[in-house]
Amino acid sequence: MIVLYFYTTAGCHLCEQAEVLLNELASHVQLDITIVDIATDEKLIEQYGVRIPVVKRLDVPDDLGWPFDYGQLKVYLSLN
Repeated sequence: MIVLYFYTTAGCHLCEQAEVLLNELASHVQLDITIVDIATDEKLIEQYGVRIPVVKRLDVPDDLGWPFDYGQLKVYLSLN
């Protein structure tokens, strides 16, 4: 199972698009997704505010910020 954080916030239409991609992928691969609303933490707003949606694996140092497509998401999650 792949454990990851999905950084997002309310009213973010790009985040909604990314969530569709994650849900599609989750129908094929076991994902443990923790949804994190960056609006709850000033540090998260500074770190991800202009980059959301962002997907972050807990076992690798890099993250994947928008824009990304299904193929790029698979590569980031090492599924290709």
